[in-house]
Amino acid sequence: MVASPKLSGALPAGAKPARAPVEPDLAGNRTPSRNPARGPAVGPAPTIERISARPQLCFVIDGDASIRQFLSLVLQGSGIDTEEFADSHALRAALAQRMPDIVFLDVRSETSEAAECLAALGAAGYRGPVQLTLSRGAKHLTQIQTIGKQQHLHLLPVLRKPFETSVIVKMLQDQKLGQRPALAGRVDLGEALAKHWIEFWYQPKIDLRKKQLVGVEAFARARHPEHGVLMPEAFIPAAAERNLIALSELALGEALKASISFSKLGVNLRMAVNMPVNALRKIALVDIVQSYQSRFERWPGLLIDVTEEQAVNDFELARDIAERLAPFNVKLAIDDFGRDYSAVMRLTELPFAELKLDRSFVTGCGTDSASAPLCKAAIDIAHSFGSLAVGVGIERASDALALVSMGCDYGQGFLLGQPMPEERFVALLRQRAESARTRRLA
Repeated sequence: MVASPKLSGALPAGAKPARAPVEPDLAGNRTPSRNPARGPAVGPAPTIERISARPQLCFVIDGDASIRQFLSLVLQGSGIDTEEFADSHALRAALAQRMPDIVFLDVRSETSEAAECLAALGAAGYRGPVQLTLSRGAKHLTQIQTIGKQQHLHLLPVLRKPFETSVIVKMLQDQKLGQRPALAGRVDLGEALAKHWIEFWYQPKIDLRKKQLVGVEAFARARHPEHGVLMPEAFIPAAAERNLIALSELALGEALKASISFSKLGVNLRMAVNMPVNALRKIALVDIVQSYQSRFERWPGLLIDVTEEQAVNDFELARDIAERLAPFNVKLAIDDFGRDYSAVMRLTELPFAELKLDRSFVTGCGTDSASAPLCKAAIDIAHSFGSLAVGVGIERASDALALVSMGCDYGQGFLLGQPMPEERFVALLRQRAESARTRRLA
């Protein structure tokens, strides 16, 4: 069996993650403000730029496996599929199969390998953008750029290591690649469900003190045939209740299937799925859980995330559901905890496993003298309830360190790992497990 893999060091030194998009829950709540707007979006649908029906693809060429992995996580977090290559030979074989939409190419201290890659791209007729990446001391950059121009390639301004994730994301936006936030509320969830556009991506949850993977949360994405991979804000806000309930049921089944895949690697992770409280009343949650539970060698349990507002407004229902699910090791967690202190004390009567701090407390808690005491107070309240405190939306190392010093138990955010497709999450688990075995044998 593989121990819980450490995920520290997933980002190259000095990497700065981009500001993560706020994930809407399945009730359509998505803004990080104190009084988030409710209700469906209205008005005519905007004219949308048409893009390729196939998923966008990036070729990442770098001799450093950790850099390839990091770039792939950023790109996949932005809705772009990736293929990774260590050298020009593997690149040539891939170009014979499919042309990418963008290429990341490392410029090493010697020129031959980078030049071979540029020659391969030119010979294949590739005309998309090429993002050169550069370590310190690459003295042959001008020569490489000249070769790229000779091959009629579109070379972007050089991106220097260590990377800043925000720079990568901005470059993708400038090139009109990746997810399309302008579609917010304009894609019909019912159609997306009927046409099987919905898929689920998985974000790691980290023990902040031990720096170990302790759980995972499922987030919905829509792979639209025209608009590419879409964030939940494109299909959640205007969704009808029946479709939100159908999405909740689908999320539950798919998340449990993914959890089984993770367990086959020897990593038993408690999966978290967010859904509206009324969906728990209308779907056969216990039956679904029992149908999957026997397929686990060791059942890791399940978390259902509901918002603080819903838990307070439907207090009796939330309490009944929590008590009914407890025998099956299915527990409730509170999302956006701390938004409404006037109502929060009612939650002491509810058996919640985790309280996920509202991201407005987390953001800047390491440097903002106003945010820090509020964040610490929310953590203390969570512990007084007998629950674990989870910091979400962690994007800065200073905030992660501050959360550790405040006693926060777990964390999620782009700093610790972006939501990623199941196959990428499985690949990450395998790579970490192999690294752990190599260290033990050394």
